[in-house]
Amino acid sequence: MSREKSGKVPYKGFEQGPIRPPSEAGSLLIRITRNCPWNRCTFCPVYKGDHFSLRPVEHVLKDIESVHRYVLRIKESAAQNGRIFPADLQKIAASEEGYDRKALNAALQWGTNGMRSIFLQDANSLIIKPERLITILARLQECFPWVERVTSYARSHTIARISDENLRLIAAAGLNRIHIGMESGSDTVLAAVKKGVDKKTHILAGLKVKNAGMELSEYVMPGLGGVSLSKEHAMETADALNAINPDFIRLRTLAIPEHVELYGEYREGNFEKLNGVETARELLLFLQQLDGITSYLKSDHILNLFEDLEGQFPEDKGGMVAIVSDFLAMPATDQVMYQVGRRMGMFRGTADMEDGGRREQVRQICERNNITPANVDAVIDEMMKRFI
Repeated sequence: MSREKSGKVPYKGFEQGPIRPPSEAGSLLIRITRNCPWNRCTFCPVYKGDHFSLRPVEHVLKDIESVHRYVLRIKESAAQNGRIFPADLQKIAASEEGYDRKALNAALQWGTNGMRSIFLQDANSLIIKPERLITILARLQECFPWVERVTSYARSHTIARISDENLRLIAAAGLNRIHIGMESGSDTVLAAVKKGVDKKTHILAGLKVKNAGMELSEYVMPGLGGVSLSKEHAMETADALNAINPDFIRLRTLAIPEHVELYGEYREGNFEKLNGVETARELLLFLQQLDGITSYLKSDHILNLFEDLEGQFPEDKGGMVAIVSDFLAMPATDQVMYQVGRRMGMFRGTADMEDGGRREQVRQICERNNITPANVDAVIDEMMKRFI
């Protein structure tokens, strides 16, 4: 692990990392760390080949202050002119000594999204010392007191090592939502994909976050156990979530791009990937096993087969189960059309199959390209590469 010290490393301007959760699309991105301190998960393509480092706190504070300065200038200009014009941005840039284009762009983009939330990057911001994180959170509160939500990714392994008192202090300083990549609750699956954590630690970390008064978003990866561990993956993951009762459960279906370690296992026949129908069966079992929770489930990712799979437990459980069951009850030819239509962005859910115009369009596409139940899995695999 590289630890940069502000006395030795010059500040090079505002930084942003490569990813954030879909739910943070409108958030201001503030980079605290670079890349991932674990970076061994066999399914993850994001940070491979990149070294992890901590950004000096002074550099993070400069990022915050730069954005704050531009936000004030943008607000002032908007108040005068009713909206922001390119000429206004040019004036702001021209008047700034040490103009930081990236900070101005971040401020402008945040402004267009309402300036309600902030996301701390990169993959595991809570790995920094609590007092340093609290310093950063305090400056965010000083500069942007109107913000409703400050969130971050974190690893269960990291959360489990932070004292309950420090987590409460971090929450009190303004961090009010944590995103954790659980992926699976099966120890067998977690070990196979080198997640670096077990089910017990996932549960411990999740409960610690909730007890500290922060919202908790847990990410689950349908398909991660492959064919052989599909049932165990579904049941153990549901069991872990039942024990935690997170605020949000978010689905991220497994995809295997060629540049991840898991692809080698897949190519050599050591990992048998689920097809769309098999993934739906696993998802149905998972949903059926979720019990005694009040979590809100979201399927907010293009890789998921059912974008409209969303609802509050327990009251919406039946409706969510019905969505997946309806797909599994379709004739094979309809299942093909739905999968193709979904991957083309024409269908959000199975109810869209009732739209005669869209259904006919997809039917013609399948006919022209000779997409059948026999070859649809290979076709879908190629289509999904666009989203990775």
